[in-house]
Amino acid sequence: KTEMDRHRIPGLTLKILQTNREIKSAVYGLANVELKAPVHPETVFEMGSLTKQFTAASILLLQQHGKLSVDDKISRRLADIPPAWSNITIRHLLNHTSGVRNYTGLDGFEMSKRLTQRQFIQALGAQPMDFPPGEQAKYCNSGYNLLGYIIESVSGKSYWSFLAERVWGPLGMTSCTNRDPAIIIANRASGYVRKKGVLHNRDGDLTDVFSAGAIVSTIGDLAKWNAALDTDKVLNSSSRAQWWTPGKLNNGQECLYGFGWRIGQFNGHRNIGHSGSTSGFSASLQRFPEDQLAVIVLTNTDEQIATTLARKVAFFYFQKR
Repeated sequence: KTEMDRHRIPGLTLKILQTNREIKSAVYGLANVELKAPVHPETVFEMGSLTKQFTAASILLLQQHGKLSVDDKISRRLADIPPAWSNITIRHLLNHTSGVRNYTGLDGFEMSKRLTQRQFIQALGAQPMDFPPGEQAKYCNSGYNLLGYIIESVSGKSYWSFLAERVWGPLGMTSCTNRDPAIIIANRASGYVRKKGVLHNRDGDLTDVFSAGAIVSTIGDLAKWNAALDTDKVLNSSSRAQWWTPGKLNNGQECLYGFGWRIGQFNGHRNIGHSGSTSGFSASLQRFPEDQLAVIVLTNTDEQIATTLARKVAFFYFQKR
């Protein structure tokens, strides 16, 4: 509550899990400020780049079933790519080492344009590469959009249908869907931004973040997802190991990113997690494997605060031990 006052966060939901047992679940503040509608456990938040975990999982599922390999060149799976992308592999896209220009922040990729796969590739392919594949690591939403298109091309299903059938359905994650404003989503939270200290509704002219960041969910469904990560319900042990193995550059140097997960340390504890940020929302899922601890935070603020809060909560737990 102190942090919410300090950072002027409209609404927040929190869940703390150890050995997948709930230690604490709480809701604070407002899901919609204008209607004075409070946050409740069923409130649906945008989770931004936590989407990347689901995209990477879908790629690994397809690999498990022999439909592709993460070391395939993307030219095998996508049509009409530019010559500069000819040496990019699926692995490069997964661990942000492809060198493809990040499209978020560029004009022409707004949701209102409803770009097709071909139009997206054509528009992005006109941008120069940032570096040759594998030479550097640079966070890139473009790569995860391309992974979404690969999932569609290989599976013959839409990205959203694939997730619903292969991940969300089996896990009982009933709230997960596309954040598209045109879709009616029960219990959807409103997103807020601050301009010169004044709260505003977020701008409706959103970038289309698709398979890089467009999933919405509830705190309860993300707890189901977290529980599944320690089992074979979605991915087998070999795939999960790939998920959480740091990528390597061409020179052998590690980059602290696996497949849809950041891998590192916090306060001396191994930390595997990810933040998510879209206009008006900040989200985080932070796991501490050796402690069997997970902290999930969803908020409707534009400040990228959720991971900071999740780690502060984890720190309280570490102190108690």
